[in-house]
Amino acid sequence: MPHDLDPQQDQSQPQPHHHACGNLFGCGEEQGTGVLREDIKDGAFTKRAADRLLHMDEMNQEQIDGFLTARGQFRRRLLRASSFMGALAGIGPWFNKLAQATDAMHRGTASGTAAAQKQKQEKDQPGRVHVVESNDKTVHLGVYDTTLDPILKIDSGDTISYPNTWSHFLNQMQPGVPIETLAKLRVSNPGHGPHSIIGPVYVNGAEPGDVLEVRYKRIRPFDWGAVFNNPGSLGTGLLAQDFPEGQVKYLKIDFPNMVAEFKRNIHIPIRPFQGTLGVAPPDGFYPPLSPGVTSSVPPGPHGGNTDLSEMVEGSTMFIPVWKPGALIYTGDSHAVQGDGEINLSALETRMQELRIEVVLHKQKNFAWPVAETPTHWITLGLDKDLNVAMALAARNAIDFLAAHADLTRLDAYALCSIAVSFHVTQVVDIVRGVHAMIPKNLFAAELRKQIAVV
Repeated sequence: MPHDLDPQQDQSQPQPHHHACGNLFGCGEEQGTGVLREDIKDGAFTKRAADRLLHMDEMNQEQIDGFLTARGQFRRRLLRASSFMGALAGIGPWFNKLAQATDAMHRGTASGTAAAQKQKQEKDQPGRVHVVESNDKTVHLGVYDTTLDPILKIDSGDTISYPNTWSHFLNQMQPGVPIETLAKLRVSNPGHGPHSIIGPVYVNGAEPGDVLEVRYKRIRPFDWGAVFNNPGSLGTGLLAQDFPEGQVKYLKIDFPNMVAEFKRNIHIPIRPFQGTLGVAPPDGFYPPLSPGVTSSVPPGPHGGNTDLSEMVEGSTMFIPVWKPGALIYTGDSHAVQGDGEINLSALETRMQELRIEVVLHKQKNFAWPVAETPTHWITLGLDKDLNVAMALAARNAIDFLAAHADLTRLDAYALCSIAVSFHVTQVVDIVRGVHAMIPKNLFAAELRKQIAVV
């Protein structure tokens, strides 16, 4: 069960332990097969069946509008514009005026000075460190379940350490398990993603309209990983029709040298990251398995299974809050991944430790997540249609630059065309992803200092 640590004490790395068991799958599923229907779970995966699965997870504008009802007409207009940075641009002047009025009210007063000093002291103090073990009370198979009691409650500024996380399908993915076993495990859990999801973690004071800043402080994988494609009959992966045979390869990871051995003369530099980290999704985002229970496969406005390989140690994800307490879930540990993740999986593994710091920002009203690394700001586009995902990522990048870099939208459009790179994040999680990489070194030092996500 979760327990707290003194943030000042030395944190040694947890030692790996192993479980004897079967094995299972990677990140997401293609053509809607991430959520399987009950009436086909025991049947063959024919092309006709795959076609039916393709259409069972349709998301349309009516569904999207439905989950925005609680946000009101203003938030609805922002999301229909498909731009979370447009939201920032729209509300920015209002927040500036509010901040100026607050400053004027408190300037020169003793109470204002005392309050400012207290706030600074609280900000400078490190939060608590909470440890969440993976066990049958903290980990659940392939869903974001908002009906569960929180496994932990934290405050803004606290840190969560997740030692010895589980591999896919509740730690059944282990070296040596054949692809035939993986396929059986896949079809025996209809509606669930393959991920071992830890959570939920409740953030005190978090309300819809807020934003969670999640800072990746430590990411330490185990010494093995698995990459695989399912048999083509399951219809998963980009090229299922080209590869009727399935395959799984288990790779040894040399963490001290940061490489994985693909073959004796092929070594892959690793960049460990967590494929899935998000909050409770908005109502109506995706057809639930039951009230309050949603598949972990599709990413969305809540973050989740974004498979964004840039989220390594030292990076940050800003995620909109949709439910009281935010409710943080994580899983799907990766040692390395190529953008696109085309065969279905990254190099899937477990973590000796995942450590994140969580900071709450009040009423920022983002519509989509945004990410930051030491070298880039990253805007996301997510949609079942890859062309739409690309357009969303581009609009979000343009709005970010217009709101923060003193550019007109036309100039931001031009800058994106010559200096911003757009990558296909993944195409195998039902909802496809594109991310725009905005280099920080484009901007002079003074301007760069002024640009902040929140």
